[in-house]
Amino acid sequence: MASSSDFVQYVADQCGGAGDIVAKKMFGDYGIYCDGKIFGLICDDRFYLKPTETVRPLLRVIDMLPPYEGAKPYFYITDVDDRDYLSLLVRETCKSLPEPKPKKRR
Repeated sequence: MASSSDFVQYVADQCGGAGDIVAKKMFGDYGIYCDGKIFGLICDDRFYLKPTETVRPLLRVIDMLPPYEGAKPYFYITDVDDRDYLSLLVRETCKSLPEPKPKKRR
C-alpha cells in the first residue's frame, strides 16, 4: 500500500517549523527532506525518522521499526499531530546528519 498524498503533505506541513520541507516520491513511497537533508521516510501512511542518538532522549515513545522489508529500523513516529514536537525532532535529527553531497554535473 502506498502513502496517500494528503498524509505526506500533512506530515510535511507539520514538520515545517524545522526548515524547508520537501517530500520526494521514491519507489512508491516518499523520502522527506529538510533544507536538502533526507531525515525520514513516509511509507504506507506512516512516518519514520532516521535514528540519531541526539533525538532518542526527546522521543515520547521509542519504537524502532523498518519502514519496508529489508530496511534498517527507523524511529516510528505515531504522534504526527503535534507540530512543535515534530519540528523539534526534525531540527535535532538534521543537526546530527552530514551535509548532502554536492550533485555532480552531467
